[in-house]
Amino acid sequence: MAVDVTNPGPEYLAFWRARHVCTLTTPRPDGTPHVVPVGVTYDPETRLARVITGKNTRKALNILAAGPEGARVAVCQIDGRHWATLEGRATVRTEPEAVAEAVRRYAERYGRTPRPNPDRIVIEIAVDRALGRA
Repeated sequence: MAVDVTNPGPEYLAFWRARHVCTLTTPRPDGTPHVVPVGVTYDPETRLARVITGKNTRKALNILAAGPEGARVAVCQIDGRHWATLEGRATVRTEPEAVAEAVRRYAERYGRTPRPNPDRIVIEIAVDRALGRA
């Protein structure tokens, strides 16, 4: 079910603020999908979804392998019959301020600050499509 990415509605946004484990799907270099559980935050004003991870994780390496334009990815969450997917172009950010902002948002959504990780990066997804039934 398509959702207007410019005006997703209060129920959809509330679903993205509630604590849920999500999945991130990235394309491997051979084109096959790589799906892993992640924590995701979503900023509807900038249409950015963020995933914090280590710089040497397969998900980060898959995005980097796609080149400077990034990779087309999807993040999804489900709770019973309610679900939501955000799609867009993902890039890897390493700047300390971008990583700190992603960690702050993660702590706000998930109620805990992740342990320090000197190899932490953030995957930023420029969301251009939303689907779901929230």
